[in-house]
Amino acid sequence: MRKATLSSLSVAALAATAIPLAAQDYTDARVAVATTETISGYNPYADPVVLMGSVWCQVYGCVTRYDFDAGEFVPYLAESVEAIDELTWEITLPEGLTRHNGEPVLAADIVHSIDYMGNNPGSGKSFLVSDWASVEAIDDLTVHITTHTPDATVPDNLAGVQVTSKALFDELGDDMFRQAPYGAGPYKMVEVSIGQHMIIERDDTHPMTTPNNPAQIMYRLMPEPEQRVTALANGEVQIAQGVPPQLMQRVRDLPNADIATTNSVEMMFLAMSPNTHPWDVLEARQAVVHAINREAIARAILQDQATILHGPVSEGQIGFDPDFTTPLDYDPAKARALLQSVDLEGVEVTLSTPVGRYTADRQIAEAMVPMLEEAGFTVTLDTPEWATLWANVQQGNVPFYYMGRGSMIDPSRALHQYFATGGSPRIGFSDPELDELLAAERSEFDGEERALKMQAAIRRLVDQAPAAFMWQHQMGWGVSKDISFQPRPADRADGWEIFVN
Repeated sequence: MRKATLSSLSVAALAATAIPLAAQDYTDARVAVATTETISGYNPYADPVVLMGSVWCQVYGCVTRYDFDAGEFVPYLAESVEAIDELTWEITLPEGLTRHNGEPVLAADIVHSIDYMGNNPGSGKSFLVSDWASVEAIDDLTVHITTHTPDATVPDNLAGVQVTSKALFDELGDDMFRQAPYGAGPYKMVEVSIGQHMIIERDDTHPMTTPNNPAQIMYRLMPEPEQRVTALANGEVQIAQGVPPQLMQRVRDLPNADIATTNSVEMMFLAMSPNTHPWDVLEARQAVVHAINREAIARAILQDQATILHGPVSEGQIGFDPDFTTPLDYDPAKARALLQSVDLEGVEVTLSTPVGRYTADRQIAEAMVPMLEEAGFTVTLDTPEWATLWANVQQGNVPFYYMGRGSMIDPSRALHQYFATGGSPRIGFSDPELDELLAAERSEFDGEERALKMQAAIRRLVDQAPAAFMWQHQMGWGVSKDISFQPRPADRADGWEIFVN
């Protein structure tokens, strides 16, 4: 086995080399970020949404993080993360690492955090750790994770593990999250207002913060694009997530802001759960893929601010094959013929979509309805509130829906979660051949070999069509001219990458 190792300057080592700065050198500016995601409470494990997960990593620190400049996962709280054999990963913490209240960060904290994520009913992130056989503290600074099978994706999953305190949990239980939210990240928790906002405050002693990072950041929930852009224009917020194409020029024309764009690694897709008829019929699922004119939607609604997908990934992601084109191309006649072949012409289906969660989501779903009806479906469009839809999707109660899945630089976790047998209730798909292919890519530690195995899994996935893969958005972020911020492909706005001008 090729040994996989992540290492970098530890937090403690970085702290030792940091140049002391007087308090007056640090900006006291506060930055507000308008977001589209849910803000569900103080529990960092409750909701797996991407941007808020990254906020919790800023507070507690996660074991690893993805370094977009280096193009790889690197240690975050850890000093190193290393595969010491095919089934065992070793995490080493730096000496002297402490939380914002001075309490040391110990191996027992990592064990506790993983146990909570995997087994506590308050966790919505058990999928990150469910395939691990055991987690053990070897000493105060060393943790061993043992996997059931060889698993090259452990560093990716550890990027979602916020490290909370075992000692505080033993004392306070779940009240710890509200009463003592002490982490070891570059920002401290100040306030959470459910469904409204989160406020975090810079830790001036943390080696990842610099004097011109904002002193405070408020993440404000603003589900409507017009609301976010108006707030940016009024100076109420300095960053607006998810500016849709039709509003980009308006932002460019603002005297106080501009647009910054980045390619997203979030796949947008139509999910079809085989647990509900007609999605238990392969031909019906393939008919959906043939029915949707993705290029037309991308051109007319997204103003070409999108990358068309031929599978779940695009360039830069593991498993991307530039020579692969989906065989299920746009062909409404073929879609109707497929439905006729299984006596499903005219079958009634309900398409569910969020409203305001993703770029032009409702308009896109509305455009899909006549395309599906031309292919022979009878369609009802369902537009529930995002919180309701998301809760029902997680419980497996939505048969046919438009949605996105982020955090897919390494797509393995997402593909297992949505498409492997028992991965989650969100689609409930099961295909033994796909399971074998996904297991093979996950167990491969050689990068080139793993990419080939991922490509084989993707070809099988596209053919079986439990989802119709649509596009990745070219994401627009509104950014105030009072700050500097370059968005990354993952949907996040980390304080150490925001600079007050």
